[in-house]
Amino acid sequence: MLGAMTASIAHLPADAPAADIVAAIGRDGAVILDDLLDAELLARFNKELDPLLTAPPAHGEFINPAIEFFFGSNTRHITAVPAKSRIFSEEILINPALLSICDAVLGPSCASYQLNLAHVLDRGPGTEQQIMHRDELVWNYLPKPHPQVQLATIIALVDFTAENGATRVVPGSHTGDAEMILDPAEIEARSVPAEMKAGSAVVYLGSTLHGGGYNATTDQWRRGMHVSYVVGWLRTEENNYLSLWPDVIRTLPRRSQELLGFGAHDAIMAGGGYLGTYDLQDPVELLARGDLR
Repeated sequence: MLGAMTASIAHLPADAPAADIVAAIGRDGAVILDDLLDAELLARFNKELDPLLTAPPAHGEFINPAIEFFFGSNTRHITAVPAKSRIFSEEILINPALLSICDAVLGPSCASYQLNLAHVLDRGPGTEQQIMHRDELVWNYLPKPHPQVQLATIIALVDFTAENGATRVVPGSHTGDAEMILDPAEIEARSVPAEMKAGSAVVYLGSTLHGGGYNATTDQWRRGMHVSYVVGWLRTEENNYLSLWPDVIRTLPRRSQELLGFGAHDAIMAGGGYLGTYDLQDPVELLARGDLR
């Protein structure tokens, strides 16, 4: 029940043993990894992003009005980050700490996992508190109960504080009993801000309640990046095939190609079938041979 939940999010170093990180996520539904991106990588990445965040916040450019309301009235976006940042595609996407967690959390339920989406969200002064939500509800037709299908993270690209709208998380809300608690006042009372320094990340399950915090009292833009991975047999929120053309995807590391959905989900050895082939072959093999153009 929510009454038994912890009142904070544990902090662990990003190089902590994967078993310790996974145990914390299993207990609380979330964990903060300190220093996931080192200072040099963070500086290079922010420099690459800066020119992409000069436009004012978009309005009326979403799939429906509910999405605009969800993100807030003063939020600048970078969508399809893999197509716009080689630093992301070659370094952050394949971060060993994140992939080791995916191996443990998603690996038992799929032959391979993939990137769901990567978005930079630059939430400006006055940006409202997001509705508390579970990311996995985008696949609302999945029967319940079901295994964990998503692992997500918000990477702080600047310092996250309660005042500038740090992501709020409800520890323990990933459990079956807690999923039945719908009272907004109780959810808000149980939520805690994921306060962390730039380069750190809050990593959480798709079943964990969370939401962007209210940037009420600062003049800062709270820059963060949502990166989430999903089992390879689900359709992803973002269509990477339309943003990454073959002349770009073939230049990326093979592991990046696989995570961006260009690898087949081959479950034959597990008694299943295959998904995502081209001419009955694995597209990443065709890319490697130069046969996919």
